[in-house]
Amino acid sequence: MIIDAWAQHPTLRHAADPMFESLRRWTRTPVPTEELPVATTVALMDRGGVDKSLISAWYAPGRAMISNDEVAAFVAAAPGRLVGVGSADISRPMAAVAEIRRCVAELGFRAIRILPWLWDVPPTDRRFYPVYAACCDLDVPFCTQIGHTGPLMSSEVGRPIYLDRVALDFPELKIVAGHIGYPWTDEAIAVATKHENVFIDTSAYTVRRYPPALVEFMAGHGRGKVLFGTNYPMITPQKALEGLEALPLDDEARALFLGGNARRVFRL
Repeated sequence: MIIDAWAQHPTLRHAADPMFESLRRWTRTPVPTEELPVATTVALMDRGGVDKSLISAWYAPGRAMISNDEVAAFVAAAPGRLVGVGSADISRPMAAVAEIRRCVAELGFRAIRILPWLWDVPPTDRRFYPVYAACCDLDVPFCTQIGHTGPLMSSEVGRPIYLDRVALDFPELKIVAGHIGYPWTDEAIAVATKHENVFIDTSAYTVRRYPPALVEFMAGHGRGKVLFGTNYPMITPQKALEGLEALPLDDEARALFLGGNARRVFRL
C-alpha cells in the first residue's frame, strides 16, 4: 500500500491565491480558472499507484483557503481513497480547539495540520499550545511544515529545531513534519532521532531530490520515521515516485516508507 501523507485537493481560492505566484513561476503553471474535480485527483493517484491520500484544510489569517467542511465533502466524494486532515485559525485559541474537536469527532479527520509560515510565528508560539493539547487529548497527530517556504514568506519559522521544544513539552504528541526540512535536513533528522513521536514526510520533493542524509536515515535507524508525501497538486504522485527503484532501501524500509509508517502514525 502507498499512502500520500501530505496532499491537498485544492479549492479555486487556494489554487489561485496570490501567495503561490512564486511557485507558479517555478512550475510554469498558469493561474487556474476552474475548480478541480475530485475524480481528477483520484485518477492521478491511480496513475502513481497511490492507494490513499491525506488531504488537508488550509487556514490562513483572515481566510479559509480550503475549509474543513470542503475537505469533508472531498473525502465523501472518494470514500476509502481520501482521508481528511483538519486545520484551524490559531488567532482564536478556544474557537480553534472547538473546531479541532469537531474535525475529529464529527468529520472523522485523522490529523490536524497548521503551517507556521502562514502565521509568521514558529511552532513554539503560545497560540499553538492549545492545538497541541487538543491533539493529545484526541490522540491525533499534529502535522506541520519544516524547511524553507516556496511562497515569499519567512522560512526561519520552519527551522526543525523548534519542534525539539514542542516535543519536550508534549512527549505524547505525534508530530509529522513535512517537506523534509531542507536546508536544515540534518537538524530534522536529529530531532526525529531524539524524539519517539517526531516523524518526517517527504512532501514537496521528488525521490531524485532527497538529500543523501535523509536516504541514509530512511535505510537505517530512521526506517520507521519517514513517510512518503507529494504536496499534490504541486507534484503528482507519479512524478514524486520517479526513481524510487534507485533508492538503496531493503524491502522492509521501502514498505515502511511508502505506507507502513503512515498507517501506524495516522491509524489507517
